[in-house]
Amino acid sequence: MSDTQQAAGRPDTASPAVNGVDRFFGISRRGSTFGREIRGGFATFFTMAYILVLNPLVLGGAEDKFGHRLDAVQLTTATALVAAVMTIVMGVGGNLPLALAAGLGLNAVVAFQLAPLMSWDDAMGLIVLEGLLICVLVVTGLREAVMHAIPQPLKQAISVGIGLFVAFIGFVDAGFVSRVPDAAGTTVPVQLGGSGTLTGWPVLVFCLGVLLTVALLARRVKGAILIGIVVMTAVALVVDAVADVGTWGPTAPEWPERPVGTPDFGLLGHFSLFGAFGEAGVVTVVLLVFTLLLSDFFDTMGTVVGVSAEAGLLDEDGRVPGLGRVLLIDGAAAVAGGAASASSATSYVESAAGVGEGARTGFASLVTGGLFALALFLTPLLTIVPLQAAAPALVAVGFLMMTQVKHIDWDKYEIAVPAFLTIAVMPFTYSITNGIGAGFLAYVVIRTVLGRAKGIHWLLWATSALFLVHFAIDPVEQVLGVR
Repeated sequence: MSDTQQAAGRPDTASPAVNGVDRFFGISRRGSTFGREIRGGFATFFTMAYILVLNPLVLGGAEDKFGHRLDAVQLTTATALVAAVMTIVMGVGGNLPLALAAGLGLNAVVAFQLAPLMSWDDAMGLIVLEGLLICVLVVTGLREAVMHAIPQPLKQAISVGIGLFVAFIGFVDAGFVSRVPDAAGTTVPVQLGGSGTLTGWPVLVFCLGVLLTVALLARRVKGAILIGIVVMTAVALVVDAVADVGTWGPTAPEWPERPVGTPDFGLLGHFSLFGAFGEAGVVTVVLLVFTLLLSDFFDTMGTVVGVSAEAGLLDEDGRVPGLGRVLLIDGAAAVAGGAASASSATSYVESAAGVGEGARTGFASLVTGGLFALALFLTPLLTIVPLQAAAPALVAVGFLMMTQVKHIDWDKYEIAVPAFLTIAVMPFTYSITNGIGAGFLAYVVIRTVLGRAKGIHWLLWATSALFLVHFAIDPVEQVLGVR
């Protein structure tokens, strides 16, 4: 018996079914256990369950060109269904602890850029089209080749940048950090709390949650992240019951009157693949699809690399195991999201919470996907976890991912400067794609200035050119007469 098998709880002495599952997912081989995978699946779900509330709010709060709105109940069902199916598919087919759901940011593009120019069916059709294009890029090997062309230090920088980004998301979601109102008469963009100071019970719950979680991590307690979420949810329930809290945000620790609901699948299949071309024009549609494609392409790339690096799954060349299948599933998730009218589904950076809990295989994704399937019927019950109870997990995971910064050679400016820009731009612009783009462009420019342009992979030249268009999209649209 190997040491790994012993550390993983001696799966070879279990039932044949258990051994079969262990072998299929490689749980023991990757140094994990069923307990870690299950805890990781739960941790990932609770840190991203907010999408069941926010996606219907974003999409349901907008009107299309003809004044039509999408039904909130149907949106909740579509969101949960796509997340459940595609996360399970990722677990079985990709064997990575990656969960997928409707992408925040992408859904805002659909609601506020696409829908005002066309019908909802046309907008969702563009999402399907964008997902199909991503699948084509995967099948041709181009998407995987781009990921392999990235220098290893930049991959490590992507992981560190995502760590800071994840932590920043946690601080913002909890209300620990907020944007300063434009009318405040100051140039400071963000502030502590809602008014420069920490106020309110929800923020206190978050602060206590951070302290609890990091204390458990420091003591190497198994299940530290999940324990933090569960304990602080219980604390939040008590606080909400005895104090005048005000608002918790999109999810509140309130026991629902009706914990069980009936899913409504009315939005499934409502999309028009080419209707947008007639409504908005070819040039406009092409630019919109380009924006969606670039964001989806590199957001996923950064998430897959970052989460896999944190899980210790990259090989000696910095490659992700089974990358082609993972990317194809992610592209199919965009298609599924559009076909279900839930917006483009993509890999979630919150999956790092599960990795922080010890998840290393796709079995954790089966757990997360199963919880999303359960949410089809128990959405009111499963969304009682407030963001203030889940956000401490993101801060803790941000720390864990930040530790990879030690592998970057900061004495070599040709890689250190692009790495720094990758790390800094992600949280400062609230975008994984922007951080990757800034790093690529800096890498190409600095290597060229130093006379080492011949060593740059041609795919990095091509993607850097695309990023240049991405960053200059406004003048490009003006030149093409779109505006």
